[in-house]
Amino acid sequence: MDFAVSYVDRRIEQRPKSGEAPFALNEVFFSRTDGQGTIRAGNYVFKRVSNYSWEELLGAPHSVIRHPDMPRGVFHIFWETIKQGKIMGAYVKNRAKDGLHYWVYAVIVPCGDGYLSARIKPSSKVFSEIQRDYAELLKAEQEYSLQPEDSAANMLEILNAKGFASYEEFALHALCEELLARSEALGNNSCLNIDNLRKMLTNANTLVEETEGLVQDFEAMNTIPHNLRVIASRIEPSGGPVTVLSQNYGAMSREMSDWFSAHVMGKNSNFAALQDSVHNSLFVECMVQMLTECNDQLQKERRDLDGIDMSTERDILAELVKTQVKDAEAGMQKVDSEAERILRACQVMHRHFLGLSSTRVLCKIESARLPESGETLSDIIDQLGNFQERISQRLERIANLSTDIRAVED
Repeated sequence: MDFAVSYVDRRIEQRPKSGEAPFALNEVFFSRTDGQGTIRAGNYVFKRVSNYSWEELLGAPHSVIRHPDMPRGVFHIFWETIKQGKIMGAYVKNRAKDGLHYWVYAVIVPCGDGYLSARIKPSSKVFSEIQRDYAELLKAEQEYSLQPEDSAANMLEILNAKGFASYEEFALHALCEELLARSEALGNNSCLNIDNLRKMLTNANTLVEETEGLVQDFEAMNTIPHNLRVIASRIEPSGGPVTVLSQNYGAMSREMSDWFSAHVMGKNSNFAALQDSVHNSLFVECMVQMLTECNDQLQKERRDLDGIDMSTERDILAELVKTQVKDAEAGMQKVDSEAERILRACQVMHRHFLGLSSTRVLCKIESARLPESGETLSDIIDQLGNFQERISQRLERIANLSTDIRAVED
């Protein structure tokens, strides 16, 4: 039997006959399912907004609240993501028992042998855009009888056109925007850490771009030591300054290429690991904020939720928050470790270049006394100088970004 409700509760529960179901911006609701999506539990806000009784919700598939306006491609992405054990975020339009609709931004996280989904009311500019995108996807599904995987591909094309490399990248951006818009509207500063992590993610993305540029610079430099060796064979005996310069730059080129192969190139590299760690930590931070609010609301609820052991649900939610916080802390430790390694690597590379500068100056002097080959040699040495300056500037930017990432983490 329900305890007495406040005036605010009664006002929220006065449902209109059509349109949108009452769902306040400051509310968060959750539901917990098994691995197949069968509802096991939820909080009072979930029951109230969906307008179903607990008898109707418990044991029912979560699709009972699915709205026909939702593109099937979105749910295809949804299941493909969470089946991999990843956190998933998505805008979802639901339908209540009485036909009213309600939009949510839902974040789904693995929980035991199933999943837990926390939902907030969307209010950002991204939400306005996604409604138009969903309408476009749904129209294509209906007109061309698209399969869910084909509609999912269309969704990814739309997101790519907006500048997102993946759905996960978009989902994180949307979640941050929703939490920030919500925080501003409610007049609190609960998103300060999220804002800091977003800056860190921006730096991590820029860091990856800079290192990719560094790889391209080294690839462009590969022919220079060879050209130097050809000239050296014509103008001086073995072991002369031009020969030494070509050997040193050649050795450096190979060493740097090996280092990049091990630490920069590929999905398991330091740089990719750092980017992924920041991305995951930001997603977890957002999830923790929502779960913490769910837990706070659950602690305050004193209604009799028939068929649900709310004490157990509070324990499950509290433990999930604890686990997610621990994961976020571990992710940040990994970010700090990777950023420190990158910083050290940049320092080593700088020393390599400083050691080569004196040899390059000697070769510049050598080219001045060789009128026949001097011009060609001088041109190549100028190329090396320009290359060295460009690399040094890029290494400095990479080092600064790594330092900034560590500063935000601290």
